[in-house]
Amino acid sequence: DMGHFHPTETIHDKISAHLQYIPRLLLHVSRPIRWDSDHVVLFNDDVKSVFHEIQRIGAWDRVTVALDFFDASINRVGAYVVGTRATRKALLYALLEPSELLQRLETEGKLTHRLAVMEELKSLPFGAVWDRLCQRAGVPVGMAWLAAMDAYEAAVLQQRP
Repeated sequence: DMGHFHPTETIHDKISAHLQYIPRLLLHVSRPIRWDSDHVVLFNDDVKSVFHEIQRIGAWDRVTVALDFFDASINRVGAYVVGTRATRKALLYALLEPSELLQRLETEGKLTHRLAVMEELKSLPFGAVWDRLCQRAGVPVGMAWLAAMDAYEAAVLQQRP
């Protein structure tokens, strides 16, 4: 559970260590809040690092990802959508990384090249790839999903006793 570590501690470096000794790993991807978790996942460095680590060690078939959407201060549908989209963005972000190239450069001792590639990746148009993926999947791009959530809340959620 990502949320039950020290607030300054990350878990991405523990994934490859654990997978040396266990066949599969269940990750509870959550956002830590003062020694607690179960808060809506955000597309932040911690989440990106987790999926980068899975990509870099080629462990997609050995890791199961579970999400949590608890946050009593916001709309539950919104929490679900924000958390799911953030997680999927982190997955896509990791899959777009040329991990094999980075590993080859490291093996060849071309560490400056590897560092340059990693820095260049930061400014590539990830957002455009995400938007196109959403369009192809037939889901709202950007914040367009908020209108659908508001309509659902008015038509369904507020009608419940």
